[in-house]
Amino acid sequence: MASPLPDRVALEDLTQVYPPDLVDVLLTKTGAHQARIRLLPARLMVYFLLAKALFSPAPSREVLRTLTQAARRQEGWGTWHVPDKAAIFRARQRLGTEPLAELLAQVGPVATPATPGAFWRHWRLRVLDGTTVEVADTPANDNQWARPTPTSRHGPSGYPQVRVMALIESGTHVIVDAELGSFATGEHTLSPALVCSLRPGMLVLADQGLPGVHLINQVAASGADLLWRVNRRWRLTPQRVLPDGSWIATVRARGQGRETVRVIEYVLDDPGRDGRQRYRLITTIGDPQVAPAAGLGALYQERWEAETTLAEWKTVQIGARHVLTSKTPQLVA
Repeated sequence: MASPLPDRVALEDLTQVYPPDLVDVLLTKTGAHQARIRLLPARLMVYFLLAKALFSPAPSREVLRTLTQAARRQEGWGTWHVPDKAAIFRARQRLGTEPLAELLAQVGPVATPATPGAFWRHWRLRVLDGTTVEVADTPANDNQWARPTPTSRHGPSGYPQVRVMALIESGTHVIVDAELGSFATGEHTLSPALVCSLRPGMLVLADQGLPGVHLINQVAASGADLLWRVNRRWRLTPQRVLPDGSWIATVRARGQGRETVRVIEYVLDDPGRDGRQRYRLITTIGDPQVAPAAGLGALYQERWEAETTLAEWKTVQIGARHVLTSKTPQLVA
C-alpha cells in the first residue's frame, strides 16, 4: 500500500527550519528535556508533532516512519524502530504543550520588502482573524472546549470545537502567533493575548466582528497601527473633517476608556457580493498625507489573506471534514 505522505518529508527538512540546538534550548527552558534515553525522546517528538500538523489525517505511526526513514539509514540509530500507537500517545503526554508554544513564539517576520502583499508603504502588514476546529467527542474535550448550540450562528455540531485566534503575516500566510479557547469564548476575548506580538511599524487589519475600545487601546499602546472595519452601530461623530474626506472621531465604551481614531467610509460596487457594499473603517493613522483614505480603502482587501490562510490550514493541512482525533484537551492543544 502506498504511503499517504510524500517521500520527501524527512527529519532534515524540519531541522533546517527549527535547528536541533534551538529545540533543545526550548525543551530545557520548559523542563521537557529528558536525561533518560527513550525510544521517543522529547526532541524527536517535537519534530514528529510538526510533521503531524502538516499531515493531520495520516496515522501517527506512518508520519513517524516517513519522518525518520532517511535518518535511520545513518549511523547512530542502531535497532531503533517505529513504536506502537500507545507509546506515541504517552510520549506526547510527556512532552506537554509548552515546548510547542515556545516554538511558535520563535516565528518571526518571514516577508521581505519584495514579498507581494506583505507591506504597505513602510508598514509591515498583519491580520487578526479566527476560526474553529472540530475535535474528538470525549467528555474531557466537551468540558474544556464546548460545542455550538442549536441557536448558534452555524447551527449545532456533533463535536466539541476549539476557537483559534491567529495573527497572520500578510503576503506569506505565516501564522506568527495564536491563542486557543473554548467555542464559547469570543474572538475579542482571545485577541488581547496576541498584542504582545505586535511592534511599532506594523499595521493590523481586522474585520467588523472584532473591534472594541479596549483592544484598540491595547494595540495603540504596542506602537502598532490598525485598520479595522466597524459596523453601523458604532457612534463615530465627526469632530474634524480631513481633506481626503475622512474624519476624526472619538470612540468610547463604558469601563474601556476612549480612543481617537480616523474614520474612512466608502461604497464598494461589487456585483459578485450582492452589489453595493458600504464600508466603514477606523484607523489610528491620523495623517491623510501619510496614508490617504483611498489608499487605505484599497488596502483593506488584504484582510482576506487571513481567510485564505485559515482555509488552507483547515481544508488542506487538517483536511476537509476531518476531526482532530486527540481525546484530551492537552493533546488537542
